[in-house]
Amino acid sequence: MKIAKEYVSIIAKQDTYKTPIDAEKKSIIPAELRFFPNLLNIFFFANRLTRKNIYDRFNWVNSSVMIMDGLEKVGVKIEIDGMHNFTSFDGPAVFIGNHMSTLETIALPRIINPVKPVVFVTKQELNTTPLFGPINSSRHPIIVTRENAREDLMQVMDQGAERLKDGRSIILFPQKTRSPIFDQSNFNTLGIKLAKRNNVPIVPIALLTDAWGNGKIMKEFGAIDTNKKVYFSFGKPLEITGNGSEQHKQVVEHITSHLKKWGREELILDN
Repeated sequence: MKIAKEYVSIIAKQDTYKTPIDAEKKSIIPAELRFFPNLLNIFFFANRLTRKNIYDRFNWVNSSVMIMDGLEKVGVKIEIDGMHNFTSFDGPAVFIGNHMSTLETIALPRIINPVKPVVFVTKQELNTTPLFGPINSSRHPIIVTRENAREDLMQVMDQGAERLKDGRSIILFPQKTRSPIFDQSNFNTLGIKLAKRNNVPIVPIALLTDAWGNGKIMKEFGAIDTNKKVYFSFGKPLEITGNGSEQHKQVVEHITSHLKKWGREELILDN
């Protein structure tokens, strides 16, 4: 818990982050063989805390810190910018971004949670896995099935209103599933609707996290490519006006412009 509480003051004062030059620990052992055993140990420890009902917001941040440190030690480079865009105002927000891999679900608690309590909108299946399910369930997620769009909409609207009223921000990935391709046609406006109804701002997130690939059998256990750099960029908070179509366009533009900036225009699928 000590590490996470230190992050409260650190993140509140900084706008950018880059992996330190000396973070990587050189080894001839493949990155996956060094990283995933460490990941499993962290998950097992978090599960024990969950069973004791003591896995709180700061323990969640600590898990995120340790996992991201583990990635950097095997050679993954991470850059973050725009953090001042969500630390500069009080109260909750709806964070809306593209969804590439497991990495963002691991990293965002470390980045956001020290200064804004946050929850995810997650698929039901993530809460039923033996290893990650209890951890995810303990952090007040909003659960959707992705089987009935109307029911999912009501679930997000109703539970989202409760979380925001409690002062918790919400991270929402409008894509149907995680994918390295940003398909604009599958990027819905659910987050916009939620923010408008509850009169809170949205904060766009552009991310590039395909350094942690999606596995063929289990998506969480894909290849680790240390030649790919990881990026997160937070946009300026946006108040929803009218039907929110303009803000939706701004979120999409934030994502596409950064993918181009990061040299990965091939990942953008136009409408």
